[in-house]
Amino acid sequence: MSSFTTTDGTRLFYKDWGKGQPILFAHGWPLSSDAWDQQLLFFGQQGFRVIAHDRRSHGRSDQTWEGNNMDQYADDLAELIEALDLRDAILVGHSTGGGEVAHYIGRHGTARVAKVVLVGAVPPLMLQTKANPHGTPLDVFDGIRDSTAKNRSQFFYDLTVPFYGFNRDGVAGNEGLRENFRRIGLQGGIKGQYDCVHEFSEVDYTDDLKRIDRPTLIIHGDDDQIVPIAASAHRAAEMVPNATLKIYPGGSHGLAETEAERFNADVLDFIRG
Repeated sequence: MSSFTTTDGTRLFYKDWGKGQPILFAHGWPLSSDAWDQQLLFFGQQGFRVIAHDRRSHGRSDQTWEGNNMDQYADDLAELIEALDLRDAILVGHSTGGGEVAHYIGRHGTARVAKVVLVGAVPPLMLQTKANPHGTPLDVFDGIRDSTAKNRSQFFYDLTVPFYGFNRDGVAGNEGLRENFRRIGLQGGIKGQYDCVHEFSEVDYTDDLKRIDRPTLIIHGDDDQIVPIAASAHRAAEMVPNATLKIYPGGSHGLAETEAERFNADVLDFIRG
């Protein structure tokens, strides 16, 4: 079990397998590095060094009362990247992890970064505002906070239905995937997960996106029911220089798991291109 202790004394769990150019994966909420297992295996077998960490208060990392905010997440990521001396790294961020990757670049630059992949990512802003009419209303996020606080186990299980698009015609259910989502989610700390809702919903990552100066692949499902594409990928692709937008017709928020073969091939082509 690999772990790294940040300067504020927080222990972060991470996986670090294989050799070659490093690919670092940042997970979504309320998950952990386990959500990337299909990618870690595939890209490790393709000759890459694969790294994925559990964000503080998620998975097997320390559950902190304070510091569950995107500034700290980005700084934790910077410390891990420096501790592992990662260079020419491919950064891959899903959902909240996309915000983490973008904010890392916004705060720490791209000296150690070769390329960026954002999938189902929250930037630039999920919250509905006058300037962001396609965003999600605040009361939806208040409901997520309330359900996390009062009925986390059932809420995480129920969340898998729109997360993976199991409520769509022709989409086969997968009870194992649903139970695994709940298992991973319940490993994390309730306080950190509660705090993190603000970070994926109300933080504006516009300035971070504009600072990305590396080739960037943005992958998003056009049927993403968690992070609607109109408020995220479409806008992000206009803000990030050298960005390529790849849309998966009918794709869900969890497409990296449900369409792993296609997703892995697209990311591999991007890395090698």
